Amino acid sequence: MDNTNKMVIAVKGVIINEGRVLIVKRSEDDEVGGGTWECVGGKIDFGEGLEDALVREIKEEVGLNVNVKHILYATTFKTNPTRQVVILTYLCSSSNQEVVLSSEHSDYRWVTVDQLKSYLPIDIIRDFEKNNIFSLL
Repeated sequence: MDNTNKMVIAVKGVIINEGRVLIVKRSEDDEVGGGTWECVGGKIDFGEGLEDALVREIKEEVGLNVNVKHILYATTFKTNPTRQVVILTYLCSSSNQEVVLSSEHSDYRWVTVDQLKSYLPIDIIRDFEKNNIFSLL
């Protein structure tokens, strides 16, 4: 068994279109957070730029071309005792709402800022509140 610690760096996009935010539902069989709602994004490939990775992940997961505006906040947590995730969350905009989901997600919604609070898991809501994201949107 491999006991080495692992760091994972991921980027997420808070994607805005006409005052609504895109959220996606993780597939039920996902080992981390299956069936929960989140913003779009994923892991950075070695050597890849942060914003380049975000644009690529959003295109792969929901088929949208986005403009990355600026970083909103960074956070970190452990998914198990030997795996730590660092997430950099960016504000993005999209000129359309035509989502094409990858197999990683089972559903999507364009929601209002108020609706976000009833979909997102409590840990993401806490990060949004701590960093005043709801008031920025």
